[in-house]
Amino acid sequence: MQGILYEEPSIWLFLLITVIMGGWAAWMTGRAIALTWRPFWTLIVYLFILGAAVRFIHFALFGGTLLSFHYYAVDTIVLLIVGALGFRYRRARMMTTQYRWLYERTGPFSWREKASATKG
Repeated sequence: MQGILYEEPSIWLFLLITVIMGGWAAWMTGRAIALTWRPFWTLIVYLFILGAAVRFIHFALFGGTLLSFHYYAVDTIVLLIVGALGFRYRRARMMTTQYRWLYERTGPFSWREKASATKG
């Protein structure tokens, strides 16, 4: 996997910087976008910027390549996955909390219309 997913000599640096630190920031970004009722595409824009910040941390602290499209894409894909999960988790919670007479949760990331809400 070294060379494909990460360029550092140890996977632990990739997990620490990209997955844990960057993932936490992506989750919180997704949560903030959902809380302010912004559309999903704004999350994508912010996560592309966050991907550049994560790549800079790899470069500044651990001597990684700053301008590498491959590693930027890997970092950003990880952030997009985690950020989308954070967005969807918070949006599902908001929909079922604020509109509890209309929607019920079907899982941590989804909701559906209540059967009583569809009857006229």
